[in-house]
Amino acid sequence: MILAFPAGLPAVVRRTVTRLLIAVSLTLAATAVCAQEAGSARVPPPQDTPYPGTIILHVDAGDTSQGIFRVHETIPVQAGALTLLYPQWIPGDHSPTGPIAMLAGLRLTAAGKPLKWKRDEYDVYAFHLDVPAGVASIDAEFQYLSPRDGGFEITDRMMDMEWSKVALYPAGHFTRGITFAPSVTLPHGWQLGSALEPASHSDDTTMFKPVTFNNLVDSPIYAGEYFKRVDLTPPGGAPVHMDIVADAPKYLAMTPEQLKVHRALVAQATALFGSHHYDHYDFLFSLSDQLGGNGTEHHQSSEDGMDADYFTAWSDNAPGRDLLAHEYAHSWNGKFRRPADLWTPNFNVPMGDSLLWVYEGQTQYWGFVLTARSGLWSPEQFRDALAMTAANYERNREGFQWRTLQDTTNDPTAARRSGLPYRSWQMSEEYYSAGQMMWLEVDARLRELTHDRKSLDDFARAFFGVDNGSYVTKTYTFDDVVAALNGVAKCDWAGFLHAHVDTLDPPLLDGLAGTGWKLVYTDQESAYEKQYDNRPQSPRHLYNFTWSIGLTLAKGGHINDVRWNGPAFKAGVSSGATLVAVDGQDYSSDVLKQAITAARASKAPIQLLLKYQGAYRTVPVDYHGGPQYPHLIRVKGTPDYLGEIIAPRK
Repeated sequence: MILAFPAGLPAVVRRTVTRLLIAVSLTLAATAVCAQEAGSARVPPPQDTPYPGTIILHVDAGDTSQGIFRVHETIPVQAGALTLLYPQWIPGDHSPTGPIAMLAGLRLTAAGKPLKWKRDEYDVYAFHLDVPAGVASIDAEFQYLSPRDGGFEITDRMMDMEWSKVALYPAGHFTRGITFAPSVTLPHGWQLGSALEPASHSDDTTMFKPVTFNNLVDSPIYAGEYFKRVDLTPPGGAPVHMDIVADAPKYLAMTPEQLKVHRALVAQATALFGSHHYDHYDFLFSLSDQLGGNGTEHHQSSEDGMDADYFTAWSDNAPGRDLLAHEYAHSWNGKFRRPADLWTPNFNVPMGDSLLWVYEGQTQYWGFVLTARSGLWSPEQFRDALAMTAANYERNREGFQWRTLQDTTNDPTAARRSGLPYRSWQMSEEYYSAGQMMWLEVDARLRELTHDRKSLDDFARAFFGVDNGSYVTKTYTFDDVVAALNGVAKCDWAGFLHAHVDTLDPPLLDGLAGTGWKLVYTDQESAYEKQYDNRPQSPRHLYNFTWSIGLTLAKGGHINDVRWNGPAFKAGVSSGATLVAVDGQDYSSDVLKQAITAARASKAPIQLLLKYQGAYRTVPVDYHGGPQYPHLIRVKGTPDYLGEIIAPRK
């Protein structure tokens, strides 16, 4: 506090006034804190006690043109204070991303008479009301207004409905103690897929069997006009299906070979973990250029979204084909076995993300491996995908100079998966791919320590495959991970993990050398990487010049990211700008490639004409290294552990 006193004011007066002002300031601050604590205290903390009665929830999802989900709930109640919560901390998002702003039109009634409600002063996800004496149930009506400007959750042909967005639930109880009887009305003729079990059908409405709220939120619905259900159940295993919705009937076509490799994915995952933790499993799979792309794990299902021509342009779309394997592996790693600080009693208690480098990092590792073991990728495609990941942590790792891999586990809460202006410097959830590279090294080290008798497969079976058939979440801590690794092969695993996740500039490429391969760069794209350039119609397409000039671009020359301290960055190129021309020619990815190639034999800089904030400027980029594309090559005289890692299991 800085005070300005009139000149000549006695020192004793100055001191007295200062003390009084400080006392008043502290009192006001304390009052504000108490008010906030009192407001937060109005939300009853969850207790492990059952909520009396069953909540009836109906969602009318028939408004495809306006994207409005109309919700009606009948909630059993007792007289007195009641707090209703809208889910905030969403499993799979690892962050407080419940879209409360999209809830509108909330109306609460008892026997048709309006009830007054008030939103909590400090928790916008909480709604307080007083239930009058003699009232046994109340009705809640509201609308969930889905996005209208991209990231669509409903189109005129399909929808992805997550129950967390269309439900209120009573505070004061664990979600496993609150029972819902859900139902949904779909557009006429649509079919749906879900892990929920139907109880009955009436016209276009499906009623599901009662389910606890935690399992309801964990069981979304995919539905559409063009629908196909495919059986992927392995011999002797629990039922597994792929429920496909598509933009048009032609995209549902699936060749016998494609069916074979998707069935192999289920078989290979089951062989890896040696168990399953579901009664049945559904891949909820959208093939669309309109519905928002998705990849979210659930215990008995997963939300998966790819381009419409996933099957029909099979030979051209290997990138991203690991999505299904990644989300499926989460049934074991993340849903059944879960970090202790990620388990919460309800959806409004904050989650902790400290072990996402296990939850997501090892799942990213198994996603790549299972994609290769099943035949969804060829060995060459697997290596090319891994080379691109490794290259990111050789030439695009500047952010690890100031923050650790562990610190990136805070990104879901800090950034909430929003766009970042300089991703290579800010970093973004590196626990996925950096975690993957670390677990590759763990696999190589286990093989070396045991003379190739044991591997990370043994860890997966012992850690994630326990309690076969159990559906009850089993939590774990850092010490549990270390103990399980020591159970496979003794080593200072705590020191190893800390050196990778808790230190700056972690050794993320050591795993490649340990598996008998190394990263190199040539001026030729791999067949896998070429598929990014050959599919500009894809809504998820990016042109990647990261490892040469240091740019990634989206459609129309929009600069998505500039590699921190790369050639383009040093020249003053900004992310968010649009590349209009290269060396005097209209921009295209081919024109930029040609300019980068030509600059290798020239001393002249590459001239980039940029448009940003309505102004044009030309930026000379002094780069002469030519095209740079990552590849993996064998290290002579070393065991090929990488080949062993992706070999199918029997």
